[in-house]
Amino acid sequence: QVQLVESGGGLVQAGGSLRLSCAASGSIFSINAMGWYRQAPGKQRELVASITSGGSANYATSVKGRFTISRDNTKNTVYLQMSSLKPEDTAVYYCNADVRPTPWNTPITYWGQGTQVTVSS
Repeated sequence: QVQLVESGGGLVQAGGSLRLSCAASGSIFSINAMGWYRQAPGKQRELVASITSGGSANYATSVKGRFTISRDNTKNTVYLQMSSLKPEDTAVYYCNADVRPTPWNTPITYWGQGTQVTVSS
């Protein structure tokens, strides 16, 4: 019943900015950690950034200082503000969330469908 819907991907020039959004909807009591991953062609999917329910963030070293992850718990939404984009940031970006449908259920991890981010030189 939980769906994660992403938006904000697209084509941008190097040095530019994009903001990705991912909104969770459905049967949700609470959401624990949320995160953004990316997968470039021929590479493994990697963690870009994650954020706890309390707002503690973690970043990959390659994006630290350029990307900012945030969340709005009232909207069940996680954001990724990307600045100073580089061509090597080009990838499909996926959001995920650990969701509790009820207070006593085991959290379940859900994934978004992915959104393409392309950074041109």
